[in-house]
Amino acid sequence: MLKRVTFFFFFICVSILLLSFSGKNSEAQRAQIKTLIIDPGHGGIDPGARGDFSTEAEVSLAVALKFGKVLQEEFPDLKIVYTRTTDVMAGNKRSKDEGLKYRANLANESNGDLFIAIHCNSAPDIRHRSYIGSKTLSFYTGKGKKRKKVTRRVPQYRYWTTPNPAHGTETYIWAVSKNDAKVSAVNKINETEEYGEIDSTLNIELPDPSDPAEKARMLIYAQNYFKKSLSLADLVEKEFIASGRFSRGVKQRNHAGIWVLQATGMPSILVEIGFISHEEDEQYINSEQGQQEIVDDLVSAFRAYKQKTESRTITTTP
Repeated sequence: MLKRVTFFFFFICVSILLLSFSGKNSEAQRAQIKTLIIDPGHGGIDPGARGDFSTEAEVSLAVALKFGKVLQEEFPDLKIVYTRTTDVMAGNKRSKDEGLKYRANLANESNGDLFIAIHCNSAPDIRHRSYIGSKTLSFYTGKGKKRKKVTRRVPQYRYWTTPNPAHGTETYIWAVSKNDAKVSAVNKINETEEYGEIDSTLNIELPDPSDPAEKARMLIYAQNYFKKSLSLADLVEKEFIASGRFSRGVKQRNHAGIWVLQATGMPSILVEIGFISHEEDEQYINSEQGQQEIVDDLVSAFRAYKQKTESRTITTTP
């Protein structure tokens, strides 16, 4: 009897250890970044912002392809999915809206673990006005016999524009005010059950997301994506700063969300690599040296994020 109890106790202990080990392996596997979606902004019928000699679509594609190539060499097991590889609208779609939806759908259907969009920023010229004097103008008022000529002194102004001095880098994450859109994307993945893990670092089974209580739980996932997106965005901007770039920081577009960040069921960022409307920035982001430095910074940020994610050092609770 004692032997049977001892054996049973030993069996339980071994089972717990095996389950624990299996669980850790499972968590480690889920934490791996296996698929990266790289999204060069605009393309084809949508050139994006224009500089003096280049377009956002051209520059973002060049940087995105170089970024992916370097990553593939360093991480041969990483699956990289591009939303476009030539100067066409993503998915060869006929409109910008269709292209945006295609980008998000492709990312979700590819079981993406991370989404990085590459864009160029732009700022309009600054308009100026100065008073240069006044001028006497004549005009008529009234009708018929009451019609009479009137003169009036009218101020005169000179108008001109100067280039906007805005320059540097920005990295956007999805806006907190757009939680519903992000939750919707997460819900879609859960309902179809074909996009893989909802969040590669969590092991929570998600029942019916239409239930109010479960929608609240889905919001936790959205908040987790927010934290991871913020972590990566912060790493990207720190790398830019270390390379001597002027960083405008990590930002959220709360007044109008960014579709590809809201509709992708994974951590997602949009990197503005420079202002194409700024003379020096445009020269830099088009130069071989500038593009290589941008790629190096993005790769360094990705490497650090990957290490943090796969070692589970990114907080996963809200």
